[in-house]
Amino acid sequence: MATQSPFGPSGLPALVAVAHGSRDPRSAATVRALVDLVRAGTPHVDVRTAFLDLSDPPIADVLADLHGEGHRHVVVVPLLLGDAYHARVDLPGIVDRVTARLPQLRVTVSHVLGTDPALCELALRRVRETGEDLDDPRLGVVLAAVGSSHTHANAAVERIAEDWQARHGFLAAPAFASVAQPDVPAALAALRARGGQRFVVASWFLAPGLLPDRVRDAAHAAAPGTSVAAPLGAEPVLAEVVLRRYADALATLPSLRSA
Repeated sequence: MATQSPFGPSGLPALVAVAHGSRDPRSAATVRALVDLVRAGTPHVDVRTAFLDLSDPPIADVLADLHGEGHRHVVVVPLLLGDAYHARVDLPGIVDRVTARLPQLRVTVSHVLGTDPALCELALRRVRETGEDLDDPRLGVVLAAVGSSHTHANAAVERIAEDWQARHGFLAAPAFASVAQPDVPAALAALRARGGQRFVVASWFLAPGLLPDRVRDAAHAAAPGTSVAAPLGAEPVLAEVVLRRYADALATLPSLRSA
C-alpha cells in the first residue's frame, strides 16, 4: 500500500498566498488575479488565496479547509511589501491559534515579498508607464507606501528612494499614507525645495484600494498635474517572487532536503 505524503495529496505543501485585505473590492480582485498567475506557474501545487482581514476567505478558514482535505503541511507566503506588524504579530498569531486547534497541521510562513529587486524595478516601470521622463534631473519622484510604526519597515522604503536617485539621477523621496512621516504633501514640498519642477508619485502598493486613492488625492491637491503611477498589480514578475518565497521556505524543510 502506498504511503501517504506527509505534506498533502499533491506530494508538496500547499501554498497559501495571504494578503492584508481591503474594503475596496478592487484590492481583492487584484490579489486573486495575482494568485491565478502563481497557480499557473506551479500546476502541481495546491495554491490558495487568503486574507488577514476585511476580505474573504480568512486565512484561518483556508488553513482549516486544507487540513480537512488531507494536507498536513502548508507554506504561507505573505503578500506584504513591508516586514512590520502584520508580518511579525498579526499573521503569526493567527497561525498559532489555528495550529493549537489543529495540532497535526504544520504551517511554515515564508519571508514577506519585501523590497525584492524585481519589485523595485516593477514599481519603477509603473513610473515610466505614466510617460514621465526619468532622465530629467528636474523630476521629483515620491515613493508612496503604507507607513508603519516599525521604523525599519519605513527605512526600507527610504532606501529604495535613495537607490533610485543614485542610479537614475532624478530627485526622490519617500512618503507614507498613514502612521509615518513624511506624508505625500510634505514629500512633494521637500522635493520642490531641492529643485524639483515636475512630480510623479510611485506606488509601493500591491493593489488599488483606499490608501492608494488617498495618496493620489493628496498628491493632486498639493501639486496639481502630478502624475501618479499604478500599484504593482497582478504581474508575472510579482508571481515569480511569490514562487521564490515558497521555494525558499521549502528549502528549510528537512523532509524535502533529504528526499
